Amino acid sequence: MNTFKAILCGLAAIFIAETAYLWPMLSTSKATGIEVFKGLLVTSLFSLRFWIAGSLSFALFYAASRGGTVLRVFLFWIPTIAVSTLGFAVIGLYTYIFLRFIHQ
Repeated sequence: MNTFKAILCGLAAIFIAETAYLWPMLSTSKATGIEVFKGLLVTSLFSLRFWIAGSLSFALFYAASRGGTVLRVFLFWIPTIAVSTLGFAVIGLYTYIFLRFIHQ
């Protein structure tokens, strides 16, 4: 169960860090279409802000997963599952759009 918690913490931390990095950059980007996300995803991996936000999010979620029952439910299970589900939904949406437009 500890491995599952660590993986869930890692996924949620990556999605939160990516959102924290991409959200301000989307309004200033001059590219259009899928090129916006392709360029920003590559640059975010080399950004210190991405790694700091990811590390802090992971530490927060992992510490909350070790706490009491109420703390664990409200600060670990609900946020990590919600963020992971939303992140995978967005990835699925972009994959569907990419595959849909490639066949036209």
